[in-house]
Amino acid sequence: MKLGQLWLKVQIACGDTPAIGPGKVDLLEAIVAHESITAAGHALGMSYRRAWVLVDEMNRCFDPPLVETLRGGGRERGARVTPTGAEVIAAYREMEQHAAAINEQPAYARLRSFLRPQPLPPA
Repeated sequence: MKLGQLWLKVQIACGDTPAIGPGKVDLLEAIVAHESITAAGHALGMSYRRAWVLVDEMNRCFDPPLVETLRGGGRERGARVTPTGAEVIAAYREMEQHAAAINEQPAYARLRSFLRPQPLPPA
């Protein structure tokens, strides 16, 4: 989320792997909407492979997994976000709301006082 000139990103790690962050939550929400990893990735402008890698990272970091793939024909194919995945989405979005309150903290104002409006050109 952008707070004035400071970009604040809430990201949770699992070892050295980013388990969840804004892009992965967006992907989970797109899977809810499209019921497909392919369609969700496409809606977000990413390849199926990239979307699948992100889903795999999330599923390896959370227990139980956040996304379940459904094989077969007809209505029972595609992917769905598990109940745990839905809880992770809700908790992450709540954390983002709490993080937005940092704009009111004195430390934020101090940090912003040192921040340039634009980066200097490369040397």
